[in-house]
This record gives sequence, C-alpha cells and structure tokens, in this order.
Amino acid sequence: MITNVAILASGNGSNAENIARYFVANSTVKVSLIITNSQKAYALQRARNLGIPCAYFSKEFWQDGHAVLGLLRCYNIGFIVLAGFLAKVPDIILQAYPKRMVNIHPSLLPLHGGKGMYGDRVHEDVLRCGEKESGITIHYTSEVYDAGQIIVQYKCVVKADDTPDSLATRVHALEYEHYPKVIEQLLKEL
Repeated sequence: MITNVAILASGNGSNAENIARYFVANSTVKVSLIITNSQKAYALQRARNLGIPCAYFSKEFWQDGHAVLGLLRCYNIGFIVLAGFLAKVPDIILQAYPKRMVNIHPSLLPLHGGKGMYGDRVHEDVLRCGEKESGITIHYTSEVYDAGQIIVQYKCVVKADDTPDSLATRVHALEYEHYPKVIEQLLKEL
C-alpha cells in the first residue's frame, strides 16, 4: 500500500525537492502534492519540474483550512511534511492529521523557536546567544509554533568564526541528510 505525502513549503523549496527526490524510487511512499502559501514560492517551480501536482492557497483560504483539507483528501494524503513552511497550520488540518504531520526547525528546540523564528533569524539568534552547538529538530506539528513533540535532533558545532550563512550551510546539510530518512522511518511505523 502506498502512502501519499503532501509537502508544505513557503519559499525556495530545496528541502521539498530533496524529500521528493529521495522517495522517487520508493514503492510505498509517493510525494503526491506540494502546497504553498506564497505565489512567489520557488517550491511551485520545483514541483512542476518534478512533475508533482502543486497548489497555492491565499492567506484567506489557508487560514480557513477547509479548501486545503479538501485538496488533501482529494489526493488521499496520509502524511504531511512541513519543509520551510511559515504559516500556522489551521486546527481543522491538525485535527485531521494527528501524529501524521511533521516539521523541521533549524535549531535545537526549544531554543530559538517560535513565531517569527525561521531561516537566518534563527542562525543570527544562535550566534547572538553564543551557543556552542546548533542543529535541526524534527517534531510533530502542533497548534503552537515549534512546540510539538520532538521526534529527533541532530547537532553541529557552532564555530567561533561562524556567520549566519556559514552556520546555515552546515544546518542545511543536516536537513538534507536526515529529514527524508526520518520521514521514511515514521511512515514505516504507521
């Protein structure tokens, strides 16, 4: 039996593409849909390049959630992956996918998380606070930004001469290496 996966992405979509490519040859997992809340998200072009159906929902439709949930059901989505998705997930969708929706955050939560903490803002905060390590947190999605149950964390050293860009490069490498594998393991456990 195939599990259809939807990926939610707001920006560039490099993690979405990495995940989709990871599952191309998988006989039990199919990335069937990529959804964004930004018309300018390059994730839409990445989806088209990969031949994956994609959709954009405006803020009004996203916040309501009913149209999004209808599309997820239309594609028989069994699992949702947030990959650089910056909008709050509506309760109606959270309730429809308990323990079937994961997010990745570019720090070791609970540090440097919460509303407005994404991308370079996170790396700048890690450096400003003088942290000795950073990394990624993969967690279940909840009604509070970055507060869902932590599944796993992977760490990297923060170097004395790090800039937000150099730290981001190492954190992205952790994301690309580990996120698809963790998703695959979670799907095996369903």
